[in-house]
Amino acid sequence: MSWDQFIYFAFAALLLWAAGAVGAWKEKSRTAFLFTAAGLAVFFCYILLMWVSLERPPLRTMGETRLWYSFFLPLAGLMVYSRWKYKWILTFSTILATVFICVNLFKPEIHSKTLMPALQSPWFAPHVIVYMFAYALLGAATVMALYLLFFKKGQPTDEEMEITDNLVYVGLAFMTIGMLFGALWAKEAWGHYWSWDPKETWAAITWFAYLAYIHYRLMPHHRQRLSLWMLIVAFIQLQMCWWGIKYLPSAQGSSVHTYSV
Repeated sequence: MSWDQFIYFAFAALLLWAAGAVGAWKEKSRTAFLFTAAGLAVFFCYILLMWVSLERPPLRTMGETRLWYSFFLPLAGLMVYSRWKYKWILTFSTILATVFICVNLFKPEIHSKTLMPALQSPWFAPHVIVYMFAYALLGAATVMALYLLFFKKGQPTDEEMEITDNLVYVGLAFMTIGMLFGALWAKEAWGHYWSWDPKETWAAITWFAYLAYIHYRLMPHHRQRLSLWMLIVAFIQLQMCWWGIKYLPSAQGSSVHTYSV
């Protein structure tokens, strides 16, 4: 399996996800579940085939992590839809997945089989996979925040805020697990659990940003519009943690977390 075949799997998955989104809008739950799940199966099939072809988890380059993010976005959307039957969520998750798929199609990266010794740790794959799932859930929470701010004019219902809160709770829980896996990986690879590397520093900033949102929402006199803006700011910090650090001067040539091919 090579990167050249990605377009066929991606196109098939997007068509299935789009059909699932249409089913959700028409309030045909079975259709929405069936087509979205089928799209996830097709896309995950490509990831597995790449895994076999590369003889390692496809998690090294930024393009490879975008594969997982494109997979987890519709999965997170399906989870939200299955719990709350929010019919628009599959449309938004499909649109976001399409954006990341298009980035990979128009800007493919070199995918070699070689992994540096530090990335050969058994903690590497679970660390990145759990983090990508957390990012997808927190991305869905950000979509909710944008919808509530700009389409509902900052006047959400209690149910809508409950959905947003639950996405953050689960997303932050998985982010915490991912950080713990990362600490175990760092201990094995570099001899210490934490080193305040630029990536680790931004990971801590992002973690505290979402924790601040949760605590603010628990305050008796919180403002909903402010809490939604806090989510958007936290997601911007998450983007900095994910890919923005490679543009920082402090990370050039010194960070062990910058993505390279």
